[in-house]
Amino acid sequence: MTQPIYTNDIDKSVDDEIYTALNPRNPKSFFLFAGAGSGKTRTLVNVLTTFKKNYGHQFRLKRQKVAIITYTNAACNEIIHRLDYHPIFSVSTIHSFSWELIQGLNNDIREWLKNNLVAEIAKLQEEQSRSLNLQNKTSLDRKRRIESKTRRLDNLQSITKFTYDPNGNNSTRDSLSHSEVLHILAYFLNAKPLMRDIMVSRFPILVIDESQDTNKELIESFFVLQKAKKDNFSLGLFGDTMQRIYFDGKENLEKNLPLDWITPSKKMNHRSNKRIVTLVNTIRKEVDKQTQLPRIEKEDGHVRLYIIDRTAGNKEQLEKDVQKKMVAITNDALWNDNDRTDHVKTLILEHHMAAQRMGFSDFFWPLYTVEKLKTGLLEGSLSSLTFFIKIILPLWKAFYEKDEFSIARIAKQFSPDLNKEGIKKNSEGNQIDITRKKIESLLGLWKDNKDPSLFEIIENVGASDLFQIPDPLSTIAYRTSEAKKAAENYMNQSSNEENNDSNEVIDAWDRALQVPFSQIVNYNEYLLETSKFGTHQGVKGLEFDRVMVILDDTASRGNSFSYDKLFGTKPLSQTDKDNIKIGKETGFDKTKRLFYVACSRAKKSLAIVVYSDTPQIVKQNAVLYKWFSESEIEIIQ
Repeated sequence: MTQPIYTNDIDKSVDDEIYTALNPRNPKSFFLFAGAGSGKTRTLVNVLTTFKKNYGHQFRLKRQKVAIITYTNAACNEIIHRLDYHPIFSVSTIHSFSWELIQGLNNDIREWLKNNLVAEIAKLQEEQSRSLNLQNKTSLDRKRRIESKTRRLDNLQSITKFTYDPNGNNSTRDSLSHSEVLHILAYFLNAKPLMRDIMVSRFPILVIDESQDTNKELIESFFVLQKAKKDNFSLGLFGDTMQRIYFDGKENLEKNLPLDWITPSKKMNHRSNKRIVTLVNTIRKEVDKQTQLPRIEKEDGHVRLYIIDRTAGNKEQLEKDVQKKMVAITNDALWNDNDRTDHVKTLILEHHMAAQRMGFSDFFWPLYTVEKLKTGLLEGSLSSLTFFIKIILPLWKAFYEKDEFSIARIAKQFSPDLNKEGIKKNSEGNQIDITRKKIESLLGLWKDNKDPSLFEIIENVGASDLFQIPDPLSTIAYRTSEAKKAAENYMNQSSNEENNDSNEVIDAWDRALQVPFSQIVNYNEYLLETSKFGTHQGVKGLEFDRVMVILDDTASRGNSFSYDKLFGTKPLSQTDKDNIKIGKETGFDKTKRLFYVACSRAKKSLAIVVYSDTPQIVKQNAVLYKWFSESEIEIIQ
């Protein structure tokens, strides 16, 4: 094979270009294109290590820092470690960073909350005035929400200090939700010049990793900040729009950048073998024509497409058969090692497929169908989810492990009974005994190996007020008997036509709460990626020697993604065609991005399994698209 006319250091100039942009005396802003496996973290660390040597003393004297925003706590910890814990670097998630900036601005936060609550209450009251039936579930729930928001509005003045925990439950009276923290910072940056001054004086440099998936509203506010402070502020965006997978990220982030921004691009793929790099280049070719080069010493590697008729038998067995085939092709026995989840990573691109296989589908699907809940559901950041995951789940584990110390710790941390206000209210001083009885009542739901529904859990907590229940769960937990009856009638209907004005979030939770608690246990494993299955959200940024990607539209239950469309066995819908005409993103675009993310995780070898009604057409189109050669495709009968 002819040796390539490039070296593995082809991207060295990119590091130099970014370092120059961070010069505090002449700051420039930039968008760095960093495709899959391009070593963007390595670039980030290299640049900031050099920056520390040359400007670290200056920044420490001025008490300034370089802010680095990453997507996960794990990524934060890795970068902090690789930067030797140097104090001029503030590495955090977007929620932590936002809270660091607004924390302590209690009067401004109160004013924002007041205006927001007034607007929300007015909207709900207007909807209530149009309701034809004030006794149906929707109207009774709306009444409860108006009352709840009104109480929060009335209590604002009594809150002297607002609180927030980026990693925990935020359902106490003085706490802010995850979304509120982002909205507040975005508003402050847009509307308050003083906030822009504060941020730039503390953080003259802001670097955002995975910028294509960062909250759109906040990204746009950073653009406002950069425009106003371009002479003494550098905004650096690391990203790849082909890897945008969350729903609240900014579309086409790299387009229409200010003319004075620099746009370096990394060409090398350090992760994957040569055949895999060729595949991912071909997948994205018609999207943006960005291509990558494999490292010179990389082997050719192996890629295979297996097409299985949807009417075929046991899918789990068929997928094991695929792994055996990959052993023969790659001469790598670890393809057939099902005892170790880290030897073969199975990626299920559509979330409902993962939910079905991992046993939390009935919980997941009602919430996933609500657009405004999707991102929080996939991240696990919804306050209602953290209530179950951060409080109820650890309490349940401690109960089964007979860990009395952990039970007491959880109660002390989260129960309003045991905070200063709760203890003050109980003049008799036996608050601990009262709280213990409440906990015993709750844990009694699991006695004799019972698996209570999520509704039974919040009903029990609501009756005792053991823990603060976040919205919208509180609306459901504290329903009057009249509202409960209306909700039961609504849930038993085959059609919901009478509730055309219903609240989709509460309706979704009404259905999700009917499932047994064990589905929350399974959902949490999905979030933690502790099973052999992974999804594109969980594995973005990760890499595996052997990857098997499963594509199966019949197991997906949604129309956001379609692998039948991707492989040309199903025509584009009229909505797809209309969106294409106006330049709007389609489900086809989203599906291709997910496919790219999944395939680009593989280092050594990659197997793709497609379930289809028309295997021959899938094969024909896969060759036509030049994704695979005929010798790389096998139809399994």
